[in-house]
Amino acid sequence: MQMNAFLFPGQGSQYAGMGRELVAEFPVARSIFEQADDALGFSLSELCFEGPEEQLKLTENTQPAILTCSVAFDAVLKQEGIRPHYVAGHSLGEYSALTVAGSLSFTDAVRIVRKRGQYMQSAVPQSVGAMAALIGLPPGERDQVCETAMEGEVVSPANLNSPSQIVIAGHVAAVERAIDVAKKLGAKKAILLPVSAPFHCALMNPAKQQLVPDLDSVEFLAPNIPLVNNFGAEVVETGVAVREGLKQQVCNPVRWEESIRRLTSLGVGHFIEVGPGRVLTGLMRSIDRSLNASNMEDLSSLEKLTS
Repeated sequence: MQMNAFLFPGQGSQYAGMGRELVAEFPVARSIFEQADDALGFSLSELCFEGPEEQLKLTENTQPAILTCSVAFDAVLKQEGIRPHYVAGHSLGEYSALTVAGSLSFTDAVRIVRKRGQYMQSAVPQSVGAMAALIGLPPGERDQVCETAMEGEVVSPANLNSPSQIVIAGHVAAVERAIDVAKKLGAKKAILLPVSAPFHCALMNPAKQQLVPDLDSVEFLAPNIPLVNNFGAEVVETGVAVREGLKQQVCNPVRWEESIRRLTSLGVGHFIEVGPGRVLTGLMRSIDRSLNASNMEDLSSLEKLTS
């Protein structure tokens, strides 16, 4: 039997209208959104279904919104008899994966990621930090780009997404210098990203310090579905390891390409992106075009998976 893995997206995959179609069709999905509304004390459902986009883009709203969609979509898949052998999530998506794997309760997860968004947004003043995507950088040049551009400031890999794409984060000037260095080293494209903060770098340490007590205050169980985490790109099997991975994730890069290769080495043959958008499905083609990848975010994509 071919094994599958559910992959859960992170920030940037959100859009107004996400989840609306499946909630109208499946009470099990509607129940998840109702739980989120109750836990947060406002209508996250309305924000997901109607927008406005500017409110949905706020990090403190984006994170619980994507998590809620992802967990609701997983509930629909389970009802349809589709279950994962492994799970993994990109940054924020790791919380979705852990919720689906029974390590973290949904109520705890949705509250924590809202706080996580608030902490990450406030960790660095506006216009101090930046992120950039470096595409088509020749192999072996990743470290040189950041080392050359530092000049006493912070700039480091934030997302190791695929052989041809990495994202860097740090001080604005250092990131801009890194873009220039990357272009000189042969990158096909090096562009600033429209993000609100420099995630997954040392500048996020204030956010980590605020998040740690919240993570320590909730119960993490051993996942009942094996999880490959961001920090180590390895299978974690205990609640203690899960919690530590989430702490380390804040200031360290998301090792996504390594995570996918770890899953393939474990025998996974089909990857299903569960959540809004197709960002991770697109990255799969960049990592290995031979891999079988699908997504699930609406009735049309669900029909393809169940037909």
